[in-house]
Formats: sequence, C-alpha cells, structure tokens
Amino acid sequence: MGGLESERTVTGYAARDTSGHLSPYTYKLRNKGPEDVILRVIYCGICSADLVQMYNELGMSVYPMVPGHEVAGVVTEIGSEVKKFKVGDHVGVGRIVGSCRSCRHCNESMEQYCSKRIWTFSDVNHDGTPTQGGFASSMVVDQMFVVRIPASLPLEQAAPLLCAGVTVYSPMKHFGMTEPGKKCGILGLGGVGHMGVKIAKAFGLHVTVISSSDKKKEEALEVLGADDYIVSKDAEKMQEAAESLDYIMDTIPVAHPLEPYLALLKTNGKLVMLGVVTEPLHFVSPLLILGRRSIVGSFIGSMEETQETLDFCAEKKVSSMVEVVSLDYINTAIERLVNNDVRYRFVVDVAGSNLDK
Repeated sequence: MGGLESERTVTGYAARDTSGHLSPYTYKLRNKGPEDVILRVIYCGICSADLVQMYNELGMSVYPMVPGHEVAGVVTEIGSEVKKFKVGDHVGVGRIVGSCRSCRHCNESMEQYCSKRIWTFSDVNHDGTPTQGGFASSMVVDQMFVVRIPASLPLEQAAPLLCAGVTVYSPMKHFGMTEPGKKCGILGLGGVGHMGVKIAKAFGLHVTVISSSDKKKEEALEVLGADDYIVSKDAEKMQEAAESLDYIMDTIPVAHPLEPYLALLKTNGKLVMLGVVTEPLHFVSPLLILGRRSIVGSFIGSMEETQETLDFCAEKKVSSMVEVVSLDYINTAIERLVNNDVRYRFVVDVAGSNLDK
C-alpha cells in the first residue's frame, strides 16, 4: 500500500499505443508502503505475454505501458514491516504484483488464479496508481510478490525463470509429471519450451521435442539434452510416435491444430496448454474419449511455486539460454521474437542501459 513519502521519478521504455513500439518514458513510482520493497532492476526478460499486452490482443491494455515481468534486481529500500528481505538482496518479480488475499485461491496459495490479481504492468495498484513493469530502472512491489534469487543463480539467468520457468514447473508438480522415466513431449521450442526441456530433464523425464522443422534439432538434442525430436510435418514419424507420450506441454502462443498432438498421447495422457492463444482451437472429441485423454491449462505458478522454481533450478544447476541486449535494442529484439529468431530468451540489461542518467 502507498505511504506518505515523496514520490520519486524513474525512466522506463513504454508503449503508447497498439503499435507496441517502445520508447523512453518518465513517470512517478508509487509511494513505498510498510510492506513494500523497492528494487533496482538489473535484468528483465522479454516474454511473448508482453507482446500480447503491448498489442492489446486481449482488449484490456492500458497505455502508456512499461512492459516486463521477468524482473531480476537488487533491493535498495524496504518498508518498515518488511521481514523477508534486506537491502542488497537479489530478488525477482514475476507476472503479478497483487491479489485480494481473501478469496479461496489466495487462501490456498494460488494467487495467480485470484480474480482480482494485479498484473505487473498495464493494471492498477490497490492505491489507484498504474502498475509499470521491469523495462524500467526501479520498481516498488509488495514483499508478498517478491521472491529471493539464490546466490548461485546469475541474475540474467534467473530472469526467465520468473515466468517461463515457473510456467512449466508448476503444472509438472501439480499434474504429477515428475516421475523419472515418464515420457514428456515439449511442443514448441521457444523461451518456455526450452525451459520445459531443461526442467523436465532435471525431474528425470524422457523428453521429446516436437517442432515444425528440424532447424533446432541439433540444439535440442546436444545442448538442451532432449532425448528425441519429432518434426510435426513428418507424417511417418508422427505416426510412429502415436500413443507414446504420457504428457505434452504445449507452449505454442499462436493458433495451431491440436489433433496431431493428441494422437501422440497414451491412454490417460494430458495435453497441458501453456501458450496464450487468442483464437479458437479445434479438435474432434473421439481423440479424447477413445483414449481418456485430457486437455488442461495452467497459468504461471503461485508465489510459493515461483520460489520453488528458483531453488530447484539452483540446486539442479538448471540455467536458461539467453541473449542479453540493451534497452536501445529492444524494438529490434521484439521484432526478432515475433519472427522466432532468438535462442531462447531475450534478456534486457536494464541497469547497463543507464536509464536515469
């Protein structure tokens, strides 16, 4: 909640309209309250969900908008009632920065499903001020929605874990996809997909990457550690793989057919939808009912799961593959992301961009 201290001015990169073009924008941070943490943003990942908001694909965007929700930084100030963090701590902020704290979801540590969740950007704080994200020099965030980044995780590596990482970790834990030897398919090998491969392997799963071309085959097998690779346009290989997978993590963020992938699932198999697709998806029901298969969805993870993800990746030495860029390159990076031209996550060096000078 906001306090009575004087406001402070910061600079970020904001979209002003649905073109999504980002340019420097100066604005005031909300006042620090007793449970707030002020952090200096060091790195921030670029996620396809940022683009959904920047282009107003869901019809709910508020401009001017400073995107960015894979935020890794350092605590510079804390409120009087903050007990979890101290100045100098390495911390992270993900997709949400608030919730009602009283509904069933909040009481059961599932804040991400609270109907009154507050998005990290393009939303409104409890005190009526607009939320702005991590493509900026500083943020003020309630301590409940801040997580600790283990010392062994470099901040640029930790940033993608705050969305891409927990997005695959949470459903793996929830749906019991952690039994070593089980066969897991990763559909789409982008920012979320590459973390899916790495985290699934860390759980001991047999991992098959499913992609539309063989362009990433060598990297998937030799660098990321996948066990198998299927080109979805290869009808013969798809037929050979029929009914072979226990789970598929569908990370594709654009419209695509589901039937070819449902056919790869064993009886009782699950297709877990993770990508934000704003168009209807289609399938015929016999592919579900004749194999007792299911299509389920999952959205990021709770704050507890986000912390678990960071700790798990630190323990298992799971790292993300990133390309670090400066803020003045961000529009080019976004164009490349749209064209799937990144291996596998852009991370912006916010601190190195000297925004407040």
